[in-house]
Amino acid sequence: MRIISRQKAIYFFLSFGVCLAALAGAVGSGWVILNWREGVKVFLGVIFFGAIVTGLVLNTIFLVREIRRNEQHDSFINAVTHELKTPIASIRLYLQTLQRLEVGEAQRRQFYELMLLDIERLLRTVEQVLKAGEAAQKKSPPQRLPVEFNTLVRECMELARVRHHLQAADLEYCEAQSLSSQNGSGARILGDPEELRTAVSNLLDNAVKYSPDGVHISVELEAPDEERLVLRVRDRGVGIPEQELKHIFKRFYRVTQRSISGVKGTGLGLFIVKSIARKHGGRVFAHSEGAGKGTTVTLELPRRVA
Repeated sequence: MRIISRQKAIYFFLSFGVCLAALAGAVGSGWVILNWREGVKVFLGVIFFGAIVTGLVLNTIFLVREIRRNEQHDSFINAVTHELKTPIASIRLYLQTLQRLEVGEAQRRQFYELMLLDIERLLRTVEQVLKAGEAAQKKSPPQRLPVEFNTLVRECMELARVRHHLQAADLEYCEAQSLSSQNGSGARILGDPEELRTAVSNLLDNAVKYSPDGVHISVELEAPDEERLVLRVRDRGVGIPEQELKHIFKRFYRVTQRSISGVKGTGLGLFIVKSIARKHGGRVFAHSEGAGKGTTVTLELPRRVA
């Protein structure tokens, strides 16, 4: 109901602004017609009514953007609340079970493992919020250290396999022959290892999250020239409509698609990836053939400091 009311508000302000602009234009035209012989009055009238129309248009755009921004903030709060509440409720249930009932050693170990997974989920959510805050503040550039990027990608993939309980065939890695033959030296870049690890992990987690009907992800790393490294994460998931591709890297933005209505998230993962790529002088972009046809996200990084 809240979303519907906001949509009505957007339509109202948009229609109201258009009507006011049209009315101002009509009044201005009438002024020009009535005073066409007096050049100074016509000139001043055109400037005056042009300023009124411009102000009305800008005010309407501002109001619509604020309504949409508030809607995104509310969606973000609801998503974060769910991401925090669910593992906390799960941990509480396991602890109450351990407190009230006598359970065997095997089941006790299983409870401990599940609680650790829930704690890890909590930590990931908190880290994403903190990373997004740092990215929005545009703090100092990251530290520049030599990083074996192919090794880092492999470590992130192994972590994703464990975190999401994936089989080896679910997550495949393909490295360009030119990089493999150099024992990693061909994939060396300068950057912040932790931030790069965060970016790659977010790409993998995002690909897994939006593959609800079966995970099959391919990761490709290549060096198209001596200046760049290119990482592609390709999934066969729900895909992204073409008109939404340019919005998915915005903060709090989530694709409005029925097939992913049950997928939870904060809308921060790709925003963090974009921020880290920019800090390192690189870029990130996505490509999809459409809904249900999978998505490819490409991360380009320079080998040296920009």
